[in-house]
Amino acid sequence: MKFLPAQAQEDTVAVVDTLTESYSQKWDGTAGLDQASPLIQTAASYDLIFIVLGVSLIIWFVLLFFIIRVDKKVNKLEKEIEKSNVEGTS
Repeated sequence: MKFLPAQAQEDTVAVVDTLTESYSQKWDGTAGLDQASPLIQTAASYDLIFIVLGVSLIIWFVLLFFIIRVDKKVNKLEKEIEKSNVEGTS
């Protein structure tokens, strides 16, 4: 008995479809999704990667802002220390 690659692929798809059919009735959280707010609908959709990307970008921008702010403060303190050392030696 020979199996063609297309036959093996169809069998794999059939297994996946069987799993989704067997578990589709067990997800009670999706029952009233059409009446939910747009934010809940977006979060419950399959496009969660965009939410994760958005949150991670916000975190990176906050960290970048914090690092730049600390760098400016450190530079200001270094200049003040250098200025006081120059005045102290004169």
